[in-house]
Amino acid sequence: MKLAAIDIGSNAARLLISEASPNSQGRMDFTKVNLVRVPLRLGIDVFSTGIISPKRAEHLVSTIKAYKLLLEVYEVKYLKACATSAMRDAGNSAAILDDVRRETGIDIKIISGQEEASFLYESHIAENLDKSRAYMYIDVGGGSTEVTIFSKNTLVHKTSFNIGTIRLLQQQVTEAQWQYMKETIKQQIKGLGPVTAIGSGGNINKVFSLSKRKEGKPLTLDVLKDYYKEFSSFSVEERIHLYNLREDRADVIVPALQIYVNIMRWANAEEIFVPKIGLADGLIQSLYGEITSI
Repeated sequence: MKLAAIDIGSNAARLLISEASPNSQGRMDFTKVNLVRVPLRLGIDVFSTGIISPKRAEHLVSTIKAYKLLLEVYEVKYLKACATSAMRDAGNSAAILDDVRRETGIDIKIISGQEEASFLYESHIAENLDKSRAYMYIDVGGGSTEVTIFSKNTLVHKTSFNIGTIRLLQQQVTEAQWQYMKETIKQQIKGLGPVTAIGSGGNINKVFSLSKRKEGKPLTLDVLKDYYKEFSSFSVEERIHLYNLREDRADVIVPALQIYVNIMRWANAEEIFVPKIGLADGLIQSLYGEITSI
């Protein structure tokens, strides 16, 4: 069974196509068939002007049209499409999504920060980890950061903060917002013992790739701090050429590391695992649950 998810973020739009099939233990495995990412950067408009410009709106419609063709080629029967922080904040999001629906037939739902955190939880990351420990799942996006805390394999807390890479680049994050994030994290980890972080998002995936760590091995907080200092010492142009980064990755990787480092410091987390999953994976899991419960 082929399933697909569309995730319209503040920095990029992603289409994930997966094949769902039972493994030898009878549990469902989701095999990635294709992942397409288009750097729409909706947050650049929204976090400075409050709306999505006609040009970016046009690019969004064109992107969804292209995704629809891929869905047809792969013969995908089930789709779940969601939009996050930039669309939540955009004053003209309803009109744009109406245009998308009219042009493509695809209905994109704007989800809240709490819903976003819940879909991330659907990825079932903690199932294969030490059930006696506490884990903090951190998903850093362009417009928001979702933090989900597990203890003894149980969901303890989930929060969405309006702190993201695009917002930081545009100096749209206040000291009060940082303080709220710090206080919330410190409060929620009280009494949980040592916390291990789990990271998702294109930036942490890129850092993990650059680190040459073996799959399944964590990055340390010190390594993230070192990369933050290193990347910060170069211009965006220099980062592009020195680390072979796309331009839309080279500018956001520094604020992303700032967010990960701060959260890990406040949670006293010394390590972060990077399992290369994100919102689209959670949407796929949720979609499968919806289909099988009918």
